[in-house]
Amino acid sequence: MKRTLISISIFLLLLSLICTSPTFSDEQTKPDFSEAIRLIDTWLEAQRDYEHLPGISVAIVTDQEILWSKGYGMADLEKEVPSSPNTIYSICSISKLFTSVGIMQLRDSGKLRLEDLVADHLPWFNLQQQYPNTGPITIRSLLTHSSGLPRESNYPYWTGPDFPFPSPKQVKAKLGSQKTLYRPSTYFQYSNLGLTLLGEIVAEVSGVPYQQYIEENILKPLRLAETRTKLPESLWRERLATGYSALKRDGNRDMLPLFQAKGIAAAAGFSSTVEDLARFASWQFRLLEKGGEEILKASTLREMQRVHWVNPDWKTTWGLGFSVREVDGRTMVGHGGSCPGYRSTLNIDPHKKQAFIVMINAGGVSPNKYATGIRDILKKVTGKAKEEKAAVDLEAYTGYYNAQPWWGETAILPWQGKLAVFGLPSENPAQGLTLLKHIEGDTFRRLRKDETLGEEVVFERDKTGKVVRMWQHSNYEDKIR
Repeated sequence: MKRTLISISIFLLLLSLICTSPTFSDEQTKPDFSEAIRLIDTWLEAQRDYEHLPGISVAIVTDQEILWSKGYGMADLEKEVPSSPNTIYSICSISKLFTSVGIMQLRDSGKLRLEDLVADHLPWFNLQQQYPNTGPITIRSLLTHSSGLPRESNYPYWTGPDFPFPSPKQVKAKLGSQKTLYRPSTYFQYSNLGLTLLGEIVAEVSGVPYQQYIEENILKPLRLAETRTKLPESLWRERLATGYSALKRDGNRDMLPLFQAKGIAAAAGFSSTVEDLARFASWQFRLLEKGGEEILKASTLREMQRVHWVNPDWKTTWGLGFSVREVDGRTMVGHGGSCPGYRSTLNIDPHKKQAFIVMINAGGVSPNKYATGIRDILKKVTGKAKEEKAAVDLEAYTGYYNAQPWWGETAILPWQGKLAVFGLPSENPAQGLTLLKHIEGDTFRRLRKDETLGEEVVFERDKTGKVVRMWQHSNYEDKIR
């Protein structure tokens, strides 16, 4: 009898532990991003048309998962090659992150120090210091863009139509004719020349060519098979997106020739896909959480993502290779890229383990605008269970309504038991999102910011029962699709 009671007690204890296991509750409270992704998809599909973008690829990362990725438009307009998450783009200055990781690997292995002079490793470094008796030009100052060096090597490689990027030998040949713009450690001066020199230091200290070092020590170990230290010419106008100019007054964009950054590759020569950069972001989340060492020491990555330079105006801050800034009270890190015909951005939120990658094959556009908008939309997902469910089928009202001549369109989508209304085109739908709460029948009321009810919004149906019109303030918009 005593043994039976003990067995029953053990059974009840195990049952209690199973029922209270956090696995079940975590699964129940895991945020449902499906409505947010639908809103993002609607927004980007429209913006691609309104801004006449050739193509755009995006990816959202949550920790070790690619939450969502998609391509819009065309990687090549003439050949009608569709953009996808696997489309390859020039990532231009995002290349600097890989160069910076290479430098920090060599630092951790004891082969260099961040306080080393550039000339300690590059004997041919003969750029003129026009401010004598000032601080040294160090590896650290190149990583933080505070060295006082000019922005570029002395060649017009950002000038079309040919974009004549110099070879490494040519960069060295003209270095002696250049001089510092400022005293070291005085101002932030973004410098492609500075990161180019860091690439030369990687090669000099490691004893192997820069491209070989990056491939063997970063790209292959992280399995970034679609990230290269150059643009793959054999894939151009197919998987490698064709670059286009900024929008001209006639509403068109010119196709641009393929370029190679050559001697500037360490600063601006890489290519990749949104999904490969998503894996690059996941590596960072993994390393920061688990600690130890994978490619870098976890402590080194944290060091790189801290502020190491603050400009005198207190507005520009930089880490070691990484852009580091404050957004909504949190640290955001990453980098952007802009090369002939391509714009890209990698925005990383280390605290929330989220990353947002956007690549566009056109100039004169802002990928960061889209990354910010995507992040702001996801922020509106609370992760809580829906408190109420509408008594009607919200899909009946979903679609696009004619907002002309005041706006392009009005988009309506389901959102947490309500309707979300926003105008298109939009710089950031999350900032202009209006919520409608169902009252009865086809009548809704606008939900004010203080969650009190505003004016009525009434939907009209045709004889077949299909919603065809939205009335608000005694005026209406017809549903167009």
